[in-house]
Amino acid sequence: MVKAAFDSGKKILTCGNGGSASTASHYITDWNKMVNLATGRKFRGVCLCDNMGLITAYGNDLSYADVFAGQVDALMDEGDLLIAVSGSGNSPNVLKAIESARRAGGKVLGVVGYDGGKMMPMCDHSVWVNSFDMQMCEDVHLMFGHMVMKTLCSTPIKE
Repeated sequence: MVKAAFDSGKKILTCGNGGSASTASHYITDWNKMVNLATGRKFRGVCLCDNMGLITAYGNDLSYADVFAGQVDALMDEGDLLIAVSGSGNSPNVLKAIESARRAGGKVLGVVGYDGGKMMPMCDHSVWVNSFDMQMCEDVHLMFGHMVMKTLCSTPIKE
């Protein structure tokens, strides 16, 4: 899904809470920098966790449950990809972001642990770590990001 979105020039948005927010940010940091350097192609990635002013504005003016959904509403176009990262799959703000992505005609990739929670059936596809050990889930989620980066960096430059 990530490669298809990249190849189509679509935006890729990521979100998560706590360690998953750090993972979502790490994905975009690596992908924006390394993919462009390796391929010469623009990677259109945005981590919804990285703008503290915007997060606190949504949190204060609406609710913490809306901090990602509001950004999805503002940024996502039809065919763009949301990568939702959650250890439990039950974070209300991540679930609302998925709902917003659906309304915008976006696609959703879940990166989830535990039993998949409420999130997994809401996603087009999921990377599921079948473990109730949060740190193990977070480690595998981060490894997934590095594997995606390696795959995207080997994508040839389009002529």
